[in-house]
Amino acid sequence: MADNTAGSSRIAGPSNHGPAPELVDAGFAWEIADAPLLHDGLNIADLGHVIDLRHRGIIPPDAAADLLGELLTAYHTAAEDFPYDEAFGEPYNSREHLFAERLGTTAGWLHAGRPRREAARVALRVLLRKQTARLVGDSGRFAVTLASVARNHRQVFMPDQTYLQQAQPSTFGHYLLAFAPPALRDGERLSAALAQVNQSPGGAGCVNGSRLLDDRSRIANLLGFDDIIEHTRDAMWQTDTFIDLLATATSLISNQSKLAEDLEIWASQEFDYVDLAGPYTRASVLMPQKRNPYALTIVRGAGGILIGRLSGFLAVVKSPSARSDNLIFAYGEIPRALELTSKISSLMSGVVDTLTVNSERMWAELEAGFSQATDLAEYIMMTAGIDYRSAYNIVGNTVRAASQQGLRGIDISATMLDEVAIETCGQTLDLEADQLAEVLDPRNIVATRLAAGGAGPEVVAAMADRYESEGRALVSSSEEQLARFATAEAELVAEAEALASR
Repeated sequence: MADNTAGSSRIAGPSNHGPAPELVDAGFAWEIADAPLLHDGLNIADLGHVIDLRHRGIIPPDAAADLLGELLTAYHTAAEDFPYDEAFGEPYNSREHLFAERLGTTAGWLHAGRPRREAARVALRVLLRKQTARLVGDSGRFAVTLASVARNHRQVFMPDQTYLQQAQPSTFGHYLLAFAPPALRDGERLSAALAQVNQSPGGAGCVNGSRLLDDRSRIANLLGFDDIIEHTRDAMWQTDTFIDLLATATSLISNQSKLAEDLEIWASQEFDYVDLAGPYTRASVLMPQKRNPYALTIVRGAGGILIGRLSGFLAVVKSPSARSDNLIFAYGEIPRALELTSKISSLMSGVVDTLTVNSERMWAELEAGFSQATDLAEYIMMTAGIDYRSAYNIVGNTVRAASQQGLRGIDISATMLDEVAIETCGQTLDLEADQLAEVLDPRNIVATRLAAGGAGPEVVAAMADRYESEGRALVSSSEEQLARFATAEAELVAEAEALASR
């Protein structure tokens, strides 16, 4: 029990005791578990910081050469081979311990003008910018896949649904293409998030900057960042960028999860609209007949996981300012969430690309239903000159009577409509039989959907072409950004090697 009788003065300075084993087990072990994720970024951050100090004349050339040599060794060491030790706390402290063992006081130059949290903040952004750039490409590739498959199925007729009930005649191509615009918008949002992520917190110091680093753009340029995060406090404790990034990643998979849920229902024996390719299914170990759409289960489950990670991060970022709680837990959670997002998006692209569509079954269900009812009511309104609500009631009552007789929508006759019309509004409709047959044909209905975004095959083809082009642009942007980051890293390492050899 602590002795509080010695007076009311607070004890200042670092503790002269080692960390409690409970703290190591609950806290340090949590932090060190993220070391493999941050390892590459920490190497980049440390190399850039030492080079910056060397250029400014703050660190002696010989000490800089020795320190850079040790950092290059760390750079070429795989994370799993680096001696990260939970007893020393977060990854930065393990690195410091190792460097001090090998270089003595020379390792102390690494701290000049920079707290350990800055190194971790830089490392996180170095990792996230690569992951975000890849996600931009993933969203684009998903849109490209959707566009290609939709174009090929623009004349595969099916009953579109709301509430899992037949709504109106459409095509599988039109249905599937609906998932492309959200993917493209998420790709644009991820591009905007990437621009925010690729801002440098370097040189921010602890709270109010550092007298040693008067020009923060130098470290930003060394590390391949587009600019600096101007306000030093914001640079150290910014969280809104990460909220935006996590939310958009969650949105991307939520869109894919909706498609996965539909496809899981449609792949059932009861619907039999689609079949997943064998590599995306899994057999039951007990029931030999089962071919489970396992990939769709993974997509749907991942959507829930990402919602949880976003909610968890939102819960910790509400702390008072200048606390590290939020980012201590974010170092691992955000990268893992983005890695999961990328894997799931690739999985869903594979599912869609290899999907088998049962066009005959779709047509049979369309032909057997009453999805032409809305068009029929509109036709009656325009032809007979009665209001839409009256036309709606005539068609609704006719559909009910037809269904009770085991008839289909295409079986509705002018006589049936006249009988109901007399009961409903006291007049006959006198519709032409041949014109009525055309109105009831689902294929003719789809052909009339020529307005922007409609299900007409030509409209779907044009949309697919445009969405595919936009998706490919996202993929190209992703590749360009990744190449730029790789170039910046290669140039940094080359400069470090040159300075280390002097």
